[in-house]
Amino acid sequence: MGRSGGWGRGLEEPEPTVPSSSSDPLGGPAGQREKARSATGNQKLSGSTGAQGPRAGWLQQPLDPFNASDGRIFLQRYWVNDQHWAGQDRPVFLHLGGEGSLGPGSVMTGHPAALAPAWGALVISLEHRFYGLSVPAGGLGLTQLRYLSSRHALCLLACYSPCICQVQFVCLGSCSPLTRSGRSGLSEGKEDGHVGLSTSFGGELVAQLCGLLLEGARNGSYPASYRGLRRAAQIVRHSLGQRCLSFSRAQTMRQLRATVPPESGVGDRQWLYQTCTEFGFYVTCEDPDCPFSELPALSSHLELCEQVFGLSASSVARAVVQTNSHYGGQAPGATRVLFVNGDTDPWHVLSVTQPSETALLIPGASHCADMAPERPSDPASLRQGRLSILQQLQTWLGQAQEERHMGVPA
Repeated sequence: MGRSGGWGRGLEEPEPTVPSSSSDPLGGPAGQREKARSATGNQKLSGSTGAQGPRAGWLQQPLDPFNASDGRIFLQRYWVNDQHWAGQDRPVFLHLGGEGSLGPGSVMTGHPAALAPAWGALVISLEHRFYGLSVPAGGLGLTQLRYLSSRHALCLLACYSPCICQVQFVCLGSCSPLTRSGRSGLSEGKEDGHVGLSTSFGGELVAQLCGLLLEGARNGSYPASYRGLRRAAQIVRHSLGQRCLSFSRAQTMRQLRATVPPESGVGDRQWLYQTCTEFGFYVTCEDPDCPFSELPALSSHLELCEQVFGLSASSVARAVVQTNSHYGGQAPGATRVLFVNGDTDPWHVLSVTQPSETALLIPGASHCADMAPERPSDPASLRQGRLSILQQLQTWLGQAQEERHMGVPA
């Protein structure tokens, strides 16, 4: 968190038209490029009532921000909630999207949005490049995917903001976009799955599902022993909006090799590419106490990199070393960055949790629980964790305000 190059308001947005993947030398249909220009042409922050609720817009972004001679562009989707924004001297909460599509809920719900009224903050979410609807023209072929990396995404924020303003920014991310700087390698990626799964998590829900699974067994009827399993599967299917699920490896491979972006916005191919070329952490279940299948071992994940992208296990290992070297591993040396984790989240063993960094480990909290909307059922540790986040933000925003008054450069 801190002050950084501003975003602007071009927040006289175009209608949120879905970008086409048709071929275009500049990375998108000409009509939509003109809409993007109109949306970003007046990058001046100003107050607004925001009575109409969240709005979507598109930003023109360079496909390769590291090559000034490459004029190709693509459209990157963002959402805006200015219902509580009190003007240019108030902070901007910028939610960086992860490995999936972003919708209006990204600026309307969750803890960050709940904090906005207290500061009169503007809330913006930016969909990660190559995910959701922010996929450049040309699809997801290997020649395109080489422009997908955390470094490309962060460079656009640091170097290619539409305007440079003296604005206080609070950048927020869950799962991959911000915590990537703390990932620590392929070997820990192997460890990740069973460390988290060997601890208690979601006890009430687990007990409920286990009750469904064991119901038939208690009745002693062989045909009925599948009734609980069937009911548990129905819960999963209902949550996904699907009548049935396919677990065919052949179908999975077809989906991962498909270069046409799926209409659903699911980013499985893109995320696999980033694990193969940057992060290398994979969920496995090789511990004897793990309740799930041992089949998705580290070797099987690495085989996917070879079969889908032609990347060997050694190249994945080298990519992980380079990523840790670039970001600093578990000692990134960042300033005004708070690393938040829950100790029942399997991913926390790969994040920054050491007291040498500004880190918060919330007992009993699951994956990204602190970002979720507050609920009466939240445990005391999670409520205290959110309070700690609030206090840290108050400190940093107060410091940034003082620096602004003293004329300290952003």
